[in-house]
Amino acid sequence: MGTAMQDLRYGMRVLRKSPGFAAAAIVVLALGIGANTAIFSVVNAVLLLPERLMLVWHVPPAKSFPGVTQFSVSTANYLDWQKQNHVFEKMAAFGRPAMNLTGGAQPESLTAGATTADFFSVMKAAPILGRTFAADEDQPGHDKVVVLGNAFWQSHFGSNRNALGQKLTLDGEAYTVIGVMPPTFDFPPKAQVWVPLAWTEKERAVRGNHNYIVAARLTPGVDVKQAQAEMDTISSRLQQQYPVDDAGWGAVVIPLREELVGDVRPALLVLLGAVAFVLLIACANVANLTLAKTWGRKKEIAIRTVLGASRGRVLRQVLSEMMLLSLAGGLLGVFLARVIVSLIVANFSNEFPRFWEIGVDGWVLAFTLGISIFTGIVAGLAPAWRLTKTNLNEAMKQGLGKTDSGGNRTRSVLVVSEVALSLVLLIGAGLMVRTLWNLRSVKPGFDAQNVLTMTLAIPEAKYKEQYQQDGFYRQVLERVRVLPGVESAGAISALPLTGGSTQPFSIEGEPVVPMADQPEVAVREITAGYLQSMHVPLLSGREISDADTEDRPAVVLVSESFAKRFWPHENALGKHLTLTFFPGITREVVGVVGDVKQDGLDMDMGRETIYTALPQIHRTRAQLVVHTSAPPSSLVSAVTNAVHQVDPDEPVLKVETMEDVVDASLFQQRFSMLLLAAFAGLALLLAAVGIYSVLAFAVRRRVREIGIRMALGAQIGDVLRMVLYDGMRPALAGVAIGLAGALALGRAVSSLIYGVSATDPTTFVAGAGLLAAVALFASVIPAIRATRVEPMKALRDE
Repeated sequence: MGTAMQDLRYGMRVLRKSPGFAAAAIVVLALGIGANTAIFSVVNAVLLLPERLMLVWHVPPAKSFPGVTQFSVSTANYLDWQKQNHVFEKMAAFGRPAMNLTGGAQPESLTAGATTADFFSVMKAAPILGRTFAADEDQPGHDKVVVLGNAFWQSHFGSNRNALGQKLTLDGEAYTVIGVMPPTFDFPPKAQVWVPLAWTEKERAVRGNHNYIVAARLTPGVDVKQAQAEMDTISSRLQQQYPVDDAGWGAVVIPLREELVGDVRPALLVLLGAVAFVLLIACANVANLTLAKTWGRKKEIAIRTVLGASRGRVLRQVLSEMMLLSLAGGLLGVFLARVIVSLIVANFSNEFPRFWEIGVDGWVLAFTLGISIFTGIVAGLAPAWRLTKTNLNEAMKQGLGKTDSGGNRTRSVLVVSEVALSLVLLIGAGLMVRTLWNLRSVKPGFDAQNVLTMTLAIPEAKYKEQYQQDGFYRQVLERVRVLPGVESAGAISALPLTGGSTQPFSIEGEPVVPMADQPEVAVREITAGYLQSMHVPLLSGREISDADTEDRPAVVLVSESFAKRFWPHENALGKHLTLTFFPGITREVVGVVGDVKQDGLDMDMGRETIYTALPQIHRTRAQLVVHTSAPPSSLVSAVTNAVHQVDPDEPVLKVETMEDVVDASLFQQRFSMLLLAAFAGLALLLAAVGIYSVLAFAVRRRVREIGIRMALGAQIGDVLRMVLYDGMRPALAGVAIGLAGALALGRAVSSLIYGVSATDPTTFVAGAGLLAAVALFASVIPAIRATRVEPMKALRDE
């Protein structure tokens, strides 16, 4: 211990004598450690969730739902799962309804969690104030109680503990506040309040309508495979008991962690790998700086060795100095990580689950300490080991007219490593840039320019009848369409790229098959004016019109891909179909429209879609779509006023342009591209610094050699070529290795890219060319300095 402290004290004295070197090394290490700490803090908050909490989904029949592996759960099946399983401590069902809050200055639409009574027990979430639901409150007539989310409690009650017992008017009915959840509880994601589901006996018997999600906690000693096996057994039993509704329907058990972070998990893992590369580049860079610095101490090390110092003692001394630098770099890296994390949260928080937990906590600090120690060892090992191999006789002659080229091979290997790792990151960033460009160039089947959207959620208690709902939407659209600057307006049940309903159906004249064997397609309800507002082309027939009301024959439009799939050699117009969830209603196909990418811009083709007339469907929530001749933001107030003229208590929420919706759908690609590009730029900078520092050191060590060459007749061009060759040789070797590495690691980004191959030649050539150009630029300054060596002065100095 005393020896270690002595090494550290001596290391401090050595570093104080070289403040420039110490500062440069600390900054480089801080960049690498800070980037790793920032991304780990995101991973720690987002990916590292409890393992025993599961979601249980239906698996729909493959014939009806090709490619769909998860589906919401019916009420009766959930109740059977709950009774028959022995692998879960508890199960709970929940939904995510929108509820209108009235009675305040402005009406609001809240995202609610409608849950069974055991929900909070399953989640093991306790309120910070009051209580959660009692079993009898999950019954009709006793269910008018509400638990508040922490953010809602703060914004609407000022964190007042007297909120308990107060009333909230939700969907026109009075609910009593019974509890407040802690700020760390956010499930379902972004829920503001929780209310009981309180199914009626009729609702508890429903098997064919799937509307809920099931959460469950594994019994201790049971793993996911065992739980899956039992759910498979129960599903088989239910298929035999209820062949009409449950034939072909299975169940799948998925850890909640995977469910919440499924979309961002690949991007975060790729970024974690990217920052690991940045850290290795920083280590190589500092190793080069340290090697250059310690090589000047060969004579000191030789003397200490002659006086009895062992190789291990010398190794510990150099590593102690490096450890001081890495710990200082780690401390600075923590502050840098805070900046990076704040930028990530500020720009991407809406897309991250549990974003409020992203920060530098105890686990993150422990990680930072660990990688600081790792960095110190990795960055110091090469210089320390190289010094222990010093030839004592040669070292004792240091400064006696000898040209010192020692350590060149080690430094070149480090440069090759930096360049190779940098190129892998650069190519990865290039592929993501190409992906984002390609996605923005995709034709989604609609025109997002100058389109304003907003969500309208009308309370069913106030608008119980179909004609009342139709009247509300009709009056709103009539008022909006006459506003100055509005070209057209319509409504749809779910905007493209935001998800929506998928339903089975049957075609008139074809054999009747069970629901499990019926085809599944996207189903959207629209009003007159929607297609015009979104510029979705009408290919044949007519559009939905204002005349298509509840008391008129039911009609539908179908997409082009739908018509080609189900009537490939026939005219779709005049055909009839029935939506399985609306039995007894035959709907006539009156129009065929262009395909729209409903699920994502990266889908190869538009989803087969049925468009029903919204006035002919019970619908309390719709998206208002307004096409404007002026900037959409300039009409927000006017459109909102038009809504409130129809119903002053109607909240208007999620006001955004259609271009915002498209941008939001590209979150994963944009997030990966921005951070990969930032880390690739950092790697490029570090590689340039590494090449420059190696060449600058080499030129300083070869001043006498260069002087002799020039005295013997070497021209400036000869010296320039020699130094540039020395700089570009390891750089080009690194480019070659980096290209091979990028080819090998192509699979890592293949799930994140679109419209470009993971081995795209253009991106590879561009990345290699850019890195070679940077390497050349980094080599030029030392080369120019070498040409300015005065032969006689160099010889006299030596």
